[in-house]
Amino acid sequence: MSRELLLEPVTRLDVPFLLAFLGAHAVPGVEHWDGTSYSRSLLLSAGPAVVQLAAEPDGATHVRVHGPGARDPTLAPRLRHLLAMDDDSAAAAVEHLGGHPILGPLVRSRPGVRVPGSADHAELLLRTIVGQQVSVAGARTVTGRLVALAGEALPANLRDVVPGVVSLFPQPSALASLDPADLPMPRSRGRSVVAAGAALAADPDLVLDDATLLALPGVGPWTAAYIAMRARRDPDVFLGSDLAVRRQLTALGADESAAASWAPFRSLAVMHLWAEYLSLTTSRSTS
Repeated sequence: MSRELLLEPVTRLDVPFLLAFLGAHAVPGVEHWDGTSYSRSLLLSAGPAVVQLAAEPDGATHVRVHGPGARDPTLAPRLRHLLAMDDDSAAAAVEHLGGHPILGPLVRSRPGVRVPGSADHAELLLRTIVGQQVSVAGARTVTGRLVALAGEALPANLRDVVPGVVSLFPQPSALASLDPADLPMPRSRGRSVVAAGAALAADPDLVLDDATLLALPGVGPWTAAYIAMRARRDPDVFLGSDLAVRRQLTALGADESAAASWAPFRSLAVMHLWAEYLSLTTSRSTS
């Protein structure tokens, strides 16, 4: 079964940019980016699905869903969250940051940039733990190995829909049952992944509370802040210890002190620094 739907255009939302950002972090086996469309597997109420997203010229987002859950009513809200379509602070953030002497040129060159959300908060937390203190490329590689180890293979009829999308991201309960020594990462990080899997299996909503997150082994302030930025859409998170943020600030001739004037929209400031660091293209659309 397959279904096509259209997510209507949103003012000042650069969908091509957001898809490119997701594509830059695509995990082998679960996601695929071909330079135009972003595809991924998702577990919906009726079972596994493969979802393909592509930007339309008018700013809308074309969605093609394959699988028995194609009409799942939770899918559109999850995709809207992923693409930050309901971010009410976007216009105010662009106005505030656009006049800053350091950040302003970046904001004005990418007026439709927003901070992506998440289609699966539990997955986001697990991926963030795996990717701590490694490069984007390194995180993709290690997470892909974790998918190969513990992810559930898609049904045969879905494995041919998009090249390389062959598995679901490992479920928390599957990760909770693993021996940290068997994971493709340092032992301490493996213990954190297993512990987070067990905690998420017991309470999928734990990502919504900072104190609960910080109580997990191996989850520090950076990880909790990143989850707040994306899963909870906190508009004022500044990841000053992030390597890419530090490097891009240096390239701009600035340091962390500049971030004080970016409040209360520092999350978007971080996204612009990441965008510049990753050299992501943008449609520069404000439709």
